[in-house]
Amino acid sequence: MASMFQFPSIFLLLLITLGSSSAQLSRNYYSKTCPNLFNTIRPVVQAAISKEKRMGASLLRLLFHDCFVQGCDASLLLDDTRSFKGEKNAKPNKNSVRGFEVIDQIKTAVERVCPGVVSCADILVITARDSVVTLGGPTWSVNLGRRDSRTASFSGANNNIPPPTSSLSNLISKFSAQGLSTKDMVALVGAHTIGQARCTTFRKRIYKEKNIDASFAQARKSNCPKSSGDNNLSPLDLQTPTGFDNNYYKNLINLKGLLHSDQQFFSNGSTDSQVQFYAQNSNSFNNDFVTAIIKMGNINLLTGSNGEIRKNCRKIN
Repeated sequence: MASMFQFPSIFLLLLITLGSSSAQLSRNYYSKTCPNLFNTIRPVVQAAISKEKRMGASLLRLLFHDCFVQGCDASLLLDDTRSFKGEKNAKPNKNSVRGFEVIDQIKTAVERVCPGVVSCADILVITARDSVVTLGGPTWSVNLGRRDSRTASFSGANNNIPPPTSSLSNLISKFSAQGLSTKDMVALVGAHTIGQARCTTFRKRIYKEKNIDASFAQARKSNCPKSSGDNNLSPLDLQTPTGFDNNYYKNLINLKGLLHSDQQFFSNGSTDSQVQFYAQNSNSFNNDFVTAIIKMGNINLLTGSNGEIRKNCRKIN
């Protein structure tokens, strides 16, 4: 078999292709074309979270569900039409992913100050960062220059986003498929320090699983009956449900992970030590979370002349 190194031009082209999309991003991408971008987005995010604390987690989750399906291209935001099937009604998203109206408000505000310039994909990245900061989490500089897709993938949404019933091996596999390491995964799942989950996603865990704190399970049952209340909500982190911190990991050590997939990260497996480390070191968690979310925000980007800049995030131009 011939070695790839016998074809240096092809190998070099592969390296350039793999690295070019993220290399085209820049912290100053809109400095001349939309200098007030951050100051336009931030107050809308803050107002939405002030109105409903849960919204911060919902806006952060939009980025995860977008990036895991054909990359960070705002495909998640596209509405279904008679001739177009988007991702919103895929199983992981239907009656679950939310916050689209806040993105609409942000896009309207941005279009008002710099029409036709800023992509919906970049808006999702900035909004996720501002949501974390608003809820007391770390800040970071965002690299920008993504463009919006003209396509979506219903099957990709169904297949790529790990369900709350996932095993640790399945979670590792799903994240690895996106170029994210196990360390990245354990840091990113710390986002479950904020937000809420529907009864239907954790009912089996609180009624049938053994690796769960008994009093914790009993308390959850009061708002999640065996055969009703599918959409009743419980916080993913009981201690500080609207504060971005490292309590999520402390919960896992105490067998108080709400979702089956949550507790998998501390269940006599390969990720136990990282969970213990983050539970004891909030600064390390914050730093690793930032590193991982920046990496996630670079998955399969559209840049340059690829894609488009949508005028309305819900539909292609």
